[in-house]
Amino acid sequence: MKLNARWLTAAVSALLTVGGVAIIQAGQAAKVDVTGAWVFTVTSEAGTTNPAVTLKQDGDTITGHYSSQLFGEADLAGTVEGQTIAFTVNAMIEGMKIELKYDGTIEGNTSMKGTLSAGDLGGGAFTATRK
Repeated sequence: MKLNARWLTAAVSALLTVGGVAIIQAGQAAKVDVTGAWVFTVTSEAGTTNPAVTLKQDGDTITGHYSSQLFGEADLAGTVEGQTIAFTVNAMIEGMKIELKYDGTIEGNTSMKGTLSAGDLGGGAFTATRK
């Protein structure tokens, strides 16, 4: 009886160890890396624009470049936490500084969607796909 109890304890322990490693590996495989070129579609009261965004991810930190016909060229900075992305673009429009805040959800490895806040200029919604 003691032999069976020891064998059962060892078997359960081994299964928990293997299962725990599999869960950890699955969590690591699910990490998102948004590094690369993205095409955004931003819809607001002012209409629809398609800024090009290049992102570089280092851990939870993102940096990058933003290019649009309306706001021109600007750098960006933000974070990725799980499936959530947030970044800010400090742009200029007609000599006025404007802060564009993007908050969204990453969907898979090739798309994201969310909202844009542009201060006094209002806000909107965005979708993005990886180039």
